[in-house]
Amino acid sequence: MAFMTASTGGSVVAQSRAIPDNPLTDIYRLVAEDFDQVNTLIPQRLTSDVALVEEIGQYIVESGGKRLRPMLVLLSSQALGFKGDAHISLAAIIEFLHTATLLHDDVVDSSALRRGRATANDKWGNAPSVLVGDFLYSRAFQLMVELANLDVMAVLARATNTIAEGEVMQLANIGNCEMSEHDYREVIRCKTALLFEAASHTGALIAAKQSPTGGDDEAVAALRQYGLHFGMAYQLIDDWLDYAGDPAVMGKNVGDDLAEGKLTLPLIQALNTAPQEDRAFIREAINARSCSSIEKISDIVRTCGALDYTRQAAVAEGEHAIAQLNALPDGTYRQALHTLTDYSLSRLN
Repeated sequence: MAFMTASTGGSVVAQSRAIPDNPLTDIYRLVAEDFDQVNTLIPQRLTSDVALVEEIGQYIVESGGKRLRPMLVLLSSQALGFKGDAHISLAAIIEFLHTATLLHDDVVDSSALRRGRATANDKWGNAPSVLVGDFLYSRAFQLMVELANLDVMAVLARATNTIAEGEVMQLANIGNCEMSEHDYREVIRCKTALLFEAASHTGALIAAKQSPTGGDDEAVAALRQYGLHFGMAYQLIDDWLDYAGDPAVMGKNVGDDLAEGKLTLPLIQALNTAPQEDRAFIREAINARSCSSIEKISDIVRTCGALDYTRQAAVAEGEHAIAQLNALPDGTYRQALHTLTDYSLSRLN
């Protein structure tokens, strides 16, 4: 079963009903032609005279993933009736920015596994991974210039800057057992949700630019908020899965956050609500930077209600995202955004 939502008199009510086995199938089919163009453009714009740049770039871009962020660009622009091909370049830009953050993030976290494959830093080392990440950032900005849309450039420049700040905030809080839920939410807003927000916001902006009246400001604002709340839900779900998920499904090891000394919402809530003895055990595990105690920690966050708390927080963010869709024109693209959120929330089951 998956969480679905329905609007009732302007409010959003959580429901539970079955969704298709592959709910993304219809969405991919809806944007198939555009998605194919994005997937063609990405390797075309990864070309470089430096062989290692292409090798690492192709490896990370082709390493799987659902490309939800580019999909948000396509769906958001089409939801507001965009005509043209600028959304293809914009989707590629978003994917390049995301891929750059992954390369840098894996170096910072010393990660060895992503999406079930060795990370680039594990295969080639830290220095090449960081430098190719820089290349992807610069290539993304080259594409932005070609779009010649200052509003889009402003959004993406702000997003990339804030993402970097979010990474530093997270790094500064490694091992900080006093980290608050407020600070945690600010970290995930900056380092994760902002790129989702930028994807849906810029998709809406290029559609609005085509309108003689400048577009529907309410719809543009709604799509921006949709992306933000979708991104918050997405990261909360990831953090929930780190203690409740299946490594074979996730493509990474359970307990990675614990081993890296990251305090995510399940641990923060457990440190607030678990019995004193369990809190002390969590602090010791965080200081040890080891996931050897992941089974006991997972049991603690489950029995004290911290996993349920995190799950409810993710569902609430998903509901906030779906509520924004009421401002959009009714149609298949609006419904696809609804389905995309339902799919994301279904990972909690």
